Amino acid sequence: MTTTDGERPMTTDDGDASGADTMTLTEHLAELRVRIIRSALAVAIGMVLIIAFYNQVLEFLVQPYVDLCTRKPADFCDPDLFVFSPTEGLSTRVRVGLYGGIVAALPVILWQVWRFIVPALNQKEKKWAVPIVSVSVLLFLAGGALAYFTIGQALEFLISWAGAEVGQVFSVQSYVSLIGLMIFAFGLGFMLPVFVFGLQALGVVTPRRLLKSWRIALVAIAVISAVITPSGDPVTMGMLGLPMVALYFLAILLGWLVVRRRPADT
Repeated sequence: MTTTDGERPMTTDDGDASGADTMTLTEHLAELRVRIIRSALAVAIGMVLIIAFYNQVLEFLVQPYVDLCTRKPADFCDPDLFVFSPTEGLSTRVRVGLYGGIVAALPVILWQVWRFIVPALNQKEKKWAVPIVSVSVLLFLAGGALAYFTIGQALEFLISWAGAEVGQVFSVQSYVSLIGLMIFAFGLGFMLPVFVFGLQALGVVTPRRLLKSWRIALVAIAVISAVITPSGDPVTMGMLGLPMVALYFLAILLGWLVVRRRPADT
């Protein structure tokens, strides 16, 4: 919520606004810096923990590829991953740590984002903080889990298009990059309902309008799936797009349940 002169109400760390004080642009930027620093520290702590268990994490990430090579003929793919430069092993370890650190720090990051935008909301809207952050984390983890369990199908599709006479030798860095980006793509895609629900809860758009725009939504979801899917294959795009469609309509239903008593929706 902003004042008439464009300044933002001063808030305490527990989110209570003070009518006597306001935040200037400089103070607003200082608050943003604090939120970024806290998020970065959470990522750094998560990164250290992931790197400490790097071997176990890497084995977990590689398992879908190993399973694929195990159930396929011996000449289909090589379950071993390789490094092709002296620094690739170190850079892969750092990359795994960074990806894992972001996932581990996700609750803190989302909470800091919410705490930054809370002063712009009224007291009734602030009550959604814990539910929205919790659901966002759960949806991201659900999307990441789906990516993990479908990476094998995506790799099978991609390898089959390489040609029968082409041997498959992958670097550990390229594999980690692919599965890491897929986890983030699916995780962010699964968070779409939170955005849709938030727009309805804030009164920006009505459930009726979203439902009438379902054709546009389907096209938008198809485009988003194509853009954010790292592998770019239709199998993975479908595995991401179909759940996003279901979650879109679920978000409309939940939004309708929340705002159905508002005069604008009756």
